[in-house]
Amino acid sequence: MSQDSKVQAAYGAAQIQVLEGLEPVRKRPGMYIGSTGPRGLHHLVYEVVDNSVDEALAGHCNEIIVVLGADGSASISDNGRGIPTDVHPRTGKSALETVLTVLHAGGKFGSGGYKVSGGLHGVGVSVVNALSEWVEVSVRRQGKIHEQRFERGAPIGNLESKEQPPKEEKQTGTSIRFKPDTEIFTGGIDFDYTTLSSRLRELAYLNGGVRIIFRDERAKSLTEEGNPYEEVYFYEGGIKEYVAYMTKEKDSLHPEIIYVNSEKDNVQVEAALQWCVDAYSDSILGFANNIRTVDGGTHIEGLKTVLTRTLNSFAKKRGKRKDGDSNLAGENIREGLTVVLSVKVPEPEFEGQTKTKLGNTEVRGIVDSLVGEALSQYLEFNPAVIDLILEKAIQAFQAAEAARRARELVRRKSVLESSTLPGKLADCSSRDPSESEIYIVEGDSAGGSAKQGRDRKFQAILPLRGKILNIEKTDDSKIYKNTEIQALITALGLGIKGEEFDSSNLRYHRVVIMTDADVDGAHIRTLLLTFFYRYQKALVEGGYIYIACPPLYKVERGKKHTYCYNENDLQKTISEFGEKANYTIQRFKGLGEMMPKQLWETTMDPTTRTMKRVEIEDALEADRIFTILMGDKVAPRREFIETHSIELDMSSLDI
Repeated sequence: MSQDSKVQAAYGAAQIQVLEGLEPVRKRPGMYIGSTGPRGLHHLVYEVVDNSVDEALAGHCNEIIVVLGADGSASISDNGRGIPTDVHPRTGKSALETVLTVLHAGGKFGSGGYKVSGGLHGVGVSVVNALSEWVEVSVRRQGKIHEQRFERGAPIGNLESKEQPPKEEKQTGTSIRFKPDTEIFTGGIDFDYTTLSSRLRELAYLNGGVRIIFRDERAKSLTEEGNPYEEVYFYEGGIKEYVAYMTKEKDSLHPEIIYVNSEKDNVQVEAALQWCVDAYSDSILGFANNIRTVDGGTHIEGLKTVLTRTLNSFAKKRGKRKDGDSNLAGENIREGLTVVLSVKVPEPEFEGQTKTKLGNTEVRGIVDSLVGEALSQYLEFNPAVIDLILEKAIQAFQAAEAARRARELVRRKSVLESSTLPGKLADCSSRDPSESEIYIVEGDSAGGSAKQGRDRKFQAILPLRGKILNIEKTDDSKIYKNTEIQALITALGLGIKGEEFDSSNLRYHRVVIMTDADVDGAHIRTLLLTFFYRYQKALVEGGYIYIACPPLYKVERGKKHTYCYNENDLQKTISEFGEKANYTIQRFKGLGEMMPKQLWETTMDPTTRTMKRVEIEDALEADRIFTILMGDKVAPRREFIETHSIELDMSSLDI
């Protein structure tokens, strides 16, 4: 028998693996929560919270309490109807146990349980159960308290019920407490307060009138009095308050936020819009059934279409544009605009379990119709507002034309042509972007060390001279005249600002910012991050931007030496080395002080280096922080620095 025949003979029914119950989730957790890292860990909380929010959407819940326990657990409680506890006709088990132990079991399918819901796929709470060391559920319903415990997805005992105390007889709701399984989350199960608070605050804005209480009972978060740290998110104004929060550091073009709240064909559309004077880009946040649609979708397409059509129509009516003039482009009209658009759809169609793009074709027309009607009515009665918006849009149109002429000028000089790379770029020999990386360094000194220390096969070096232009407060026409900006655009293959990002033109898939560990280096790093975020945000969102982490110190004793990357490393090394006649400390104030070999082995060698990848967990907060730190207003920046300097140890700051 041939080898192939032996292999085929061994492949029969016995080789087909059947995973029962929640086994598939534990076997392939990434398929259900994205990853087993921090993002997946926090996704467990979101899944349970979303169930409570769905109760709020159905009109049965107005308070949700989220608690991070001292034992590493998380609990989510609401005052909704409570998960049903009667016997399920198909499984023969209680509905509660069915929901916790069977994939795709829930009240979100069909039209019986919920009119609209974010938890579309019905895998939420059962996945949490599967990936937790233990889960404890308590349901208050029909005058009774029903409780059950699960361990790694399996029920421990049966559902137990007892009468509610007389004073609590009419209280209803669900409480789910769980501890993530360290067998699954091998990187740790420490919840990040900031990450969770951002999402919970967002949910409170999106569901005006729902109170969300967030409490941290962990030892590291206790107040000076020993009490748990607690925040309450409650916004009766809903997304209008959300937009006000997003734009509070900017100068608004019109005092009143434009608000739309209408329904058509069972699709609810809610939008809040505010144009600001001191902004050169737009900020559009889209949500479908409370899910952030970071990749857009039909609701965003409908919004953009109706904005362009409506404002061009008013431009003609108000005599701002003549019949022969070109229409204002969508990006001109949206310059300086902040929008939160939230749609509630009975049967949402998302692209995949990650739900990052809405696909319902009917929503495009509904958003177009409802927003167009409300916006037109508002602007008809507020002619001064439409004139201000149109004036800003026309200025944006004129600036775009000037920028286009500037681009054409530099293109004619071959500055932006991909065939002519900047003379100061030391390119790598590889032409495969997926394996290539570019280090952006400050000055010729650091550039010299980096060029000599690098691996020429896949590492390119681009030295920049001085601090680059702050594009947060610069119009496009000036951007293309700046030498350092031109070098960045050309070396990386970034294309034109405002045009859709094409990753196939990107010349390196790792763009590494490598600056000195001092105040100037931090400033240059911030300017570069501002450039990438404002010029081509997709670079940051795609995970292409990294920050190098060079050492601050070299501690030597005899022939032995250790590199220290922060003050804690230094103190630990000093304690290991012993008395001071025994060692010497070298402080690296600049990358140029390091020998090429040192820079390679500490910062550039893929086998030993540490790098931070820049990610945007919260686009709203990122946008707000960039405005504070890099915008025109001094007062918010001073307040931010004064507030956050309290959290830092300033004694070792290198000024």
